[in-house]
Amino acid sequence: MTIAGLPAQIRAKVHSWLADGSDRSLAQKVAGGAFLIRVFSAGLIYLSQILLARWMGSFEFGIYVYVWTLVLMIGDLADLGLATATQRFVPEYTRCQANDLLRGYLSRSRWIAVGSAALVAATGVLLVRLLKPYMADYLALPLSVALVTLPFYVVMQVQDGIARSYNWIHVALLPPYVIRHLLMLVLVCAAWFLSFPANAETAVFAVGIALFVTAVGQTLVLNRKLSQTVDAGPKTYDTRTWLSVSLPILFVEGFYVLLTNVDILILQQFRSPDDVAVYYAAAKTLALISFVHFAVSAAVAHRFSEYHTTNDRARLEAILADSIKWVFWGSLVACLAILAAGRMLLWLFGPQFVAGHHLMLILAVGLLARAALGPVERLLSMLGEQRICATIYAIAFVLNIVLCVVLIPWIGIEGAAISTTTALVVESILLFAATRRRLGFHVFILGRGKRA
Repeated sequence: MTIAGLPAQIRAKVHSWLADGSDRSLAQKVAGGAFLIRVFSAGLIYLSQILLARWMGSFEFGIYVYVWTLVLMIGDLADLGLATATQRFVPEYTRCQANDLLRGYLSRSRWIAVGSAALVAATGVLLVRLLKPYMADYLALPLSVALVTLPFYVVMQVQDGIARSYNWIHVALLPPYVIRHLLMLVLVCAAWFLSFPANAETAVFAVGIALFVTAVGQTLVLNRKLSQTVDAGPKTYDTRTWLSVSLPILFVEGFYVLLTNVDILILQQFRSPDDVAVYYAAAKTLALISFVHFAVSAAVAHRFSEYHTTNDRARLEAILADSIKWVFWGSLVACLAILAAGRMLLWLFGPQFVAGHHLMLILAVGLLARAALGPVERLLSMLGEQRICATIYAIAFVLNIVLCVVLIPWIGIEGAAISTTTALVVESILLFAATRRRLGFHVFILGRGKRA
């Protein structure tokens, strides 16, 4: 092979890969598309966080971080697990040609999630009003505004799951991860030009408006695509079955969301908003490596369900082995790159944020431990083992709380990083053991995902 012939051969291989319609190739394309969207969105999110930190200062930025961390954590739970359950039911109903149930699920799942989120939002706003005398004055208004946006956030979560099930990755990810942040950037810049107050309240209003507009747009696009894909006809509702599956998944995702956000919430109780801002910048900068995990999960979760439904063990083992390799090696490369550029990335938030670089080194251990198992939590949920998965996340969550309460007052923000990393390592060990015992799969990266 000559050097002159290399480009032509590469082009031929790329063309062959693009033309390949196999499940493995399709999963690679979906994962690649999801990763590229998340990388692009990471740039937008990072830019928006930097602009907000520079515009508001570390104190107001710390308030904004606390409010949105709390509200988005609630939002990830308010869908009752239906966003993930979608990737189980849609492939199952499609494969079994249960079109009445499919149409019923596509319609009612979104209304159930929106109703749940609206109830949670109303309860939250009422609690804020009742507890206002006992909380800091600067928290009440931004927290109330953020809570009102929950129904829009939740419907986008469920529609994300529906679009992924049909491999419409652009419909799933572009609205929440690109369009929403572009709108927010435009609104924040407009607020700056119009001399709006540079505080957390203004920022929360901007995010809320962006959420509303994006949710409406995604709903219109998704409904149009579904009308072209799913034949019109009667609808059957099996709400009890849907919730019997989604609620255990809710506990899985709920405990993971709590596990990965409780450090910031507890830090707020013991340290100043300035320390919260530094920790948040370090943690979220390093968390960019989790985009690899996210992208692969988006591509393969519904495949796990499909192959399990058809009892196709060979294809299930193959896609599992591939997904573990994709997650771990992609995460490792991303981690090394981010750590190498860590000081420069933190400096973009402001010179005082560079002090959080050592936190990234601590947090990297936990994130890589999780990456070494691939999307194992999706495997467990899609194969009916969501309860054991929820139990493991609950154990890790409680461990993280206990360690945070003990270590943060003792050693400061480093205690939050150590607590979260320890909890993630313990969680990974327990997930490995449960998957091997319950499903017979060896999911550690060195085991190649083969059946035990």
